[in-house]
Amino acid sequence: MTNASILAAMGELNILVIGDLMLDHYIWGEVHRISPEAPVPIVNASSETHTAGGAANVAFNLASLGVSVRLAGTLGEDMAGERLLGLLGGVGIDTAHCHSGAHRATIVKTRVMARTQQLCRIDHEAAVTVYPLECTANLLACVESCDAVIVSDYGKGVISQTLLDALLAHAKQHGKIIAIDPKPSNKLDFHGVSLITPNRHEALELAGLAEPRIGELYPLEQVCRVIHERYSPELLVITLGADGMAICREGKVEQILPTRARQVFDVSGAGDTVIAILTIALASGATPEQAAMLANLGAGVVVSRIGTATTTLEDLFGPDMG
Repeated sequence: MTNASILAAMGELNILVIGDLMLDHYIWGEVHRISPEAPVPIVNASSETHTAGGAANVAFNLASLGVSVRLAGTLGEDMAGERLLGLLGGVGIDTAHCHSGAHRATIVKTRVMARTQQLCRIDHEAAVTVYPLECTANLLACVESCDAVIVSDYGKGVISQTLLDALLAHAKQHGKIIAIDPKPSNKLDFHGVSLITPNRHEALELAGLAEPRIGELYPLEQVCRVIHERYSPELLVITLGADGMAICREGKVEQILPTRARQVFDVSGAGDTVIAILTIALASGATPEQAAMLANLGAGVVVSRIGTATTTLEDLFGPDMG
C-alpha cells in the first residue's frame, strides 16, 4: 500500500479513545542560583503552558493527523477539567463521552522546566474513578460506528476489567481493531486484542520477567514469546527507547526498527503517539511493517520536542504528502 493511499484512508477514519484523562501543566523558567533555604535550584518562572495528557494526548495526536476522534473518560468539575475540555474542543475532539462530577478531581501533572531540563514533576491525583457503568451502553454503540478503539490505560481507574471485557467483545463482534497501551500494574486480561504497545519495562512486567542486570541483554525473544502465550495479541509492538521498536507476531520478533530520533529532549507522551499512529495506519490498510515505520518516525519527532507533543501528517509523509 502506498503512502498516498494510506494518507487518503486516514482522512476518513473515526476513532474512539477511552482511558485516563489528564492535564499536563508546564512551568517554564531559568535557574541562576541555588536556594539559601535548601540545596535546591531556584526557578525564575517566566511562563506556563497546558496540554492534554494521558488518553487525552492520544486523542490530540489523532486530531493533529486529521482523524475524527471521540474521547471517553472521567474528569472533575474543576478549573483543570474545564481547561482540558477547552483544549480538546479547540481541536474538534468529541467529548460527549467524557464524564465529570463534583466528587471527582481532574488529574494534573505539573512539570517544572529550566530551559530544556525537567527539574521535577508534581502530580495531583484523586481517588480511583471508574468509567460510569450506566454509560457503557452508549459507549459500546460508538464502537459500532467507529473504525478502531484505543484503550489508553494509565492505571488511574477508568479502565476496569468489566469495561474492557465489554469493549473487547463488542469490537470483535463488529470486526473493529482494538488497541491497548497497557499498564501492567492494573493486571487486566486483554487476551486476543488486536494490538498492544508496551515499552520495554512494561513488556517485562507483562511477561513476568525481572529487569536485566547490568551487562545483560534485554531478553526480547523471551518477552515476545511469553506475552503471546499469555495474551495472544494479533500484533505486539514493543518500544525500546534508544534501541528502536520491535514488531512481534505469533510469539516471534519479526523486525526491529532503529530509532528515528536524532536528539531526545523529552519522552513525555511518546507512547501515546506510537499507539495513535499504529492504530490509524492499520485501520487505513497499512501492513504492520508500514504502520510501525510511521509510528517509529512519529515517535522520533515528538521526543525531539520539549513538552508533551504531537506529530503531523507532514512529519510522517513529508511536505508533498505523497
